[in-house]
Amino acid sequence: MDSGELYSPRAKVSVRQTHRPWFIFAVVAILLSTVTLMTVRTIAVDATMQDLEQQSRIDAGLKVAFLKAVLERPRALPLILARDRDVTDTLTAPTQEHLDALNRKLQDLVEGTNASVIYVIDRRGVAIASSNWREPSSFVGVDYSFRQYFSRAMAEGKAEHFALGSISLRPGLYISQRVGPPDNPIGVVVAKAEFDQLERDWRDAQRPTYVTDAHGVVLITSIESWRFMVEAPLSPPVQAEIRSSLQFGDAPLLPLPITRERQLSGDAATIDALLPGASLAGFVEMSLPVPSTPWSLRYLLPVQPQLDNGVGQAQVLSMAILLPLLGLAALVIWRRQASLRHIAAEQAARIELERRVLERTTDLSRARDRLEAEIADHRATENRLQGVQEELFQANRLAILGQVAAGVAHEINQPVATIRAYADNALTYLDRQREDAARDNLTEIAGLTERIGSITEDLKALARRGRSAAEPVDMREAIAGALVLLKSRFSGRLDRVEIRAEEQDLYAIGNRLRLEQVLINLIQNALEAVEPVADGTVVVSAGRDADRIHIRIEDNGGGIAPEIQEQLFSPFNSSKEKGLGLGLVIAKDIVTDYGGKLSVETSSQGTIFLIDLKRADR
Repeated sequence: MDSGELYSPRAKVSVRQTHRPWFIFAVVAILLSTVTLMTVRTIAVDATMQDLEQQSRIDAGLKVAFLKAVLERPRALPLILARDRDVTDTLTAPTQEHLDALNRKLQDLVEGTNASVIYVIDRRGVAIASSNWREPSSFVGVDYSFRQYFSRAMAEGKAEHFALGSISLRPGLYISQRVGPPDNPIGVVVAKAEFDQLERDWRDAQRPTYVTDAHGVVLITSIESWRFMVEAPLSPPVQAEIRSSLQFGDAPLLPLPITRERQLSGDAATIDALLPGASLAGFVEMSLPVPSTPWSLRYLLPVQPQLDNGVGQAQVLSMAILLPLLGLAALVIWRRQASLRHIAAEQAARIELERRVLERTTDLSRARDRLEAEIADHRATENRLQGVQEELFQANRLAILGQVAAGVAHEINQPVATIRAYADNALTYLDRQREDAARDNLTEIAGLTERIGSITEDLKALARRGRSAAEPVDMREAIAGALVLLKSRFSGRLDRVEIRAEEQDLYAIGNRLRLEQVLINLIQNALEAVEPVADGTVVVSAGRDADRIHIRIEDNGGGIAPEIQEQLFSPFNSSKEKGLGLGLVIAKDIVTDYGGKLSVETSSQGTIFLIDLKRADR
């Protein structure tokens, strides 16, 4: 072939036809890649934002739960101290002896609680005793009549007020309780809770978190410079009220460096925030209310790192799918071009090509056969795995049924033992021809069978949250009934039980059989705890206030181990060798059903179970 033939118009057309498919392929590949990346980015952004919202909701919920737990610890102190004889005596007759004794008592109390300071204010608003009485910054003698927690407690009985300490200059929640009757109050008990440890924990998590009050003022925060800033400018009357009460000292109440972009849902939004020492960044803000307070918790989750990661992974995955497809398309084009080139080739080359195509087809057939065999193996393996899963599920159901059956045996043990004792007594009375006494025992046996039916219903209620009809129950009779049922189990050892229920009108809302079941579980646990103690005693006391009935079961055993206490009210958690761990679960469920509360206090000197029930109107 000479140069004239090489550069003929026919040759140019051939070259153009050869390069044109590759040009079209390159344009289509670029457009397809661009559209794919843009589409994947949009989808990935939406998915990532949904994941961030869900993650922030979970994290914020955990922080709210922990904050609630921190708040609950010091709340009981003012309530208990308001009824303490030393407090009332000192407020009534503030002699130096009374004041010194009360100061020492408050000092000892604050060292063992979560409160930072505890102090007592007389009716004039002047602190007469404080746990920090020995310190230079003692609260003793300071006038707190201007504080809301004093005035509200005197008027309403109790109050909670977050403020900056006028002496300590440290922020905290002031929890106050009135001392004395509403018509003649003699003072107020105040406990201050600070949140330094909580803020350090939030700061270590490196996720901006803060709590605001009803006015939007930041109270607790992981970012110190945000304290006492506001979410939105305050109205002049509100700002004047805060200034006059010195609630936040001389804080300027500046707006937070946050700009809200858009609302994602009812409690989530996207915002831009300027953190100290950093540039403006985007966050998902989750806002949740703090139960039992007018506060709200704000939790900020950074958007950009997760967004970059999610979009990057999605785009890499999409390209990992697209590139092989483009490679396959290029392979098809290349083969077509190769076929076109080979059309003009020699017959030998065409035969060789057919031979190679035949070999390739054979390889593909073999690969297909291998792939089909692998698919069949995978299906067989999947079927076997499904069978194993079904067997495991069946075994798990049988195990659960066994645990429930064991729970039934555990709960009806006391009534069955008592039935046996009454049956033996009835036989003895019949032998002695004392039919009336035998009939009384048989009547008790009938009542105990009803109790067993009630227990089985309670165990069902553990799963479906059932509840028996509520009615006024005389707790003194319920305590006596529980001791009767325990008589056979602890024969000769009930002299260790001391009953203190001298008050009248100890009627609670509930069901007698179910409440006796709670008392049986708790008194039995207490008796078992004091068995190895030579002078072991169990004290069961009952009292009441305006609208609650309080039952206290105290023993001087060795206390509850920390690892057991952490999961004390969880099913199948027990320190007993043959215990099932269902008694306390059922007891707490029964008390909760009637609007009550079951709590525990334990140490190496013993354990106290506290039952708090609604008082019945009679």
